[in-house]
Amino acid sequence: MITGKEDLLQSLIEAFLMEKGTNIFYAEASSRAADPSAKKMFQDLTVWEEKHMEFIRFLYQSIQGDRDIEGFESFQAKTETGVTEAGIPIKDLEATIEKYAFVDDRTALKVALEIEGKAYGLYRRLSEIASDPNARTVFKEMMGQEQKHVAFLRELEGRLA
Repeated sequence: MITGKEDLLQSLIEAFLMEKGTNIFYAEASSRAADPSAKKMFQDLTVWEEKHMEFIRFLYQSIQGDRDIEGFESFQAKTETGVTEAGIPIKDLEATIEKYAFVDDRTALKVALEIEGKAYGLYRRLSEIASDPNARTVFKEMMGQEQKHVAFLRELEGRLA
């Protein structure tokens, strides 16, 4: 788990792995969602997490001067992650899927808000404590992205109420 003591490159790798974990969870949640609206919401979140992964990959490769996309894609395919950006283990969230079976949008929304809210909190904390100033900048950007996710979900919550 990322602590804020990592240098910029290690911070990017750790952030990438957390985004990948969240992407895996949302894809799984989408495939299991019973409600079409919940399925769509998780599909949208899956795409957003993919964009985060692409952003981090771009930063990593730019810093390294490495434009070898195949090399990074190989890294991505080989890396395993057991945790989401919220710091919640994927297996715990999968148990949540089993427990609730996402029979309605509100339950799905509750889980998504928990993930995105915790991710925002994590990136906010890291943006404040990271020892590398460039890593702090990346974490602030990621925090802003998570804030957009929370706003999107809150808007959706308002429409469902």
